[in-house]
Amino acid sequence: MLAREPRVVTAGVEVLADALARQAVPVEAVDWRPPPPGTEAALAAVLGAPGHAEANARAVERMVTARPHLVDVRPAREVLGLEPGAFLHAGPPLEWERASGPMRGALIGAMLLEGLAETPPGAERELARGGVTFEPCHHHGAVGPMAGVVSPSMWMLVVEDAEHGGTSYCSLNEGLGKVLRYGAYGPEVIARLAWMGEVLGPALRAAVRAHGPLDLLSIIAQALQMGDELHNRNRAATSLLLRELAPDLAAASEVPRERAAEALRFAAGNDHFFLNAGMAAAKAAADAARGVPGSSLVVAMARNGTDFGIQVSGTGDRWFTGPAGVPDGLYLGDHGPADANPDIGDSAITETAGMGGFALAAAPAIVRFVGGEVPDAVAATQRMYEITLAEHPALRIPLLSFRGTPVGVDVTRVVRTGILPVIDTGIAGREAGTGQVGAGLVEPPGGIFTDALHALAETV
Repeated sequence: MLAREPRVVTAGVEVLADALARQAVPVEAVDWRPPPPGTEAALAAVLGAPGHAEANARAVERMVTARPHLVDVRPAREVLGLEPGAFLHAGPPLEWERASGPMRGALIGAMLLEGLAETPPGAERELARGGVTFEPCHHHGAVGPMAGVVSPSMWMLVVEDAEHGGTSYCSLNEGLGKVLRYGAYGPEVIARLAWMGEVLGPALRAAVRAHGPLDLLSIIAQALQMGDELHNRNRAATSLLLRELAPDLAAASEVPRERAAEALRFAAGNDHFFLNAGMAAAKAAADAARGVPGSSLVVAMARNGTDFGIQVSGTGDRWFTGPAGVPDGLYLGDHGPADANPDIGDSAITETAGMGGFALAAAPAIVRFVGGEVPDAVAATQRMYEITLAEHPALRIPLLSFRGTPVGVDVTRVVRTGILPVIDTGIAGREAGTGQVGAGLVEPPGGIFTDALHALAETV
């Protein structure tokens, strides 16, 4: 009855595949599982909606064609309109009562920096009293690493999308260890932030304005081929950024020579200096994909140290949140998991736009920082192709024969496969004032994708 040998493909339980294999019959096993209970109708509604595929194609096309350029560096009070007593923070909306240790520590430090309190206890009392306001960075077109706290006097990188016209912002990177973004607020932290406002910000402004719009996507693409993944490893990108800006900074007549040297020395000694520019670039790309009716593309993944939240192109500015988990990774010194705060920061915007954990295969050296082996990094990237809509045309991975990074997390694919986005991140100490205690990998809570799917089903 058969003109040639049959080709057997099995799915689900392994009994048939095992029986055939014992008889030396070639068999291809497909890792398939039914949708989670209670999601069948929502999946059918979204996937069967007229125009759904076209909406996703349009949204992800806008994401990968964004052309983010660094165009300026200015104080937050100017570009974000922050008034005294107004702060921004990472992640979805949060109240002081639910804020984690590092978030509280960063807000205390911001109060001290702005002169709104003289002591940490005084700052904490004022915050608990509701004497200031704080909102998510994402609500203002901005992103902030870890606690992500932005106060009026802090200087911001200004990034414009030359293709779609959007603008995004991110603060300047302080370095590692005891820094505000990890919840530290000691005198050395405040002194460093004051120096950044007085010296580093104005110096960078002069260099960027003299240089002209700086193509961040080009730097990111080159850095990926030099061993960065643009979240936990930014060594190559930082070097490329400084190569672009150093001549203009040295030539800037308005920046005293000693201050130019200070700024260059600080940036060159901080391998994560580019991270904040990369985050703003990713934010610009993700925002370009917002607001496409019917699209199930994720346009934000963010954590505030208590909640993990996502936003989806087809559901506007609505947040879908669940408990943030503790990253699994390596710890510094004598710190361990008991010292770790749940996941925190807007830096998962890099994964949202096809970098970070989604590009782990481009940065095999990262496993020495977050744990695991090189094959684990490759496997993580390959797994992300299962839940994304495209391969980035500009961001290519040498180890995968220059395949584009997986980009465009699709809510329906996450729910159908059960595969969650992988994020590589720093780990903040649980207690306010501790600083960084390690780095590792983390996943979002699966329920937020199911919630987003049900909400999207109501709109189609």
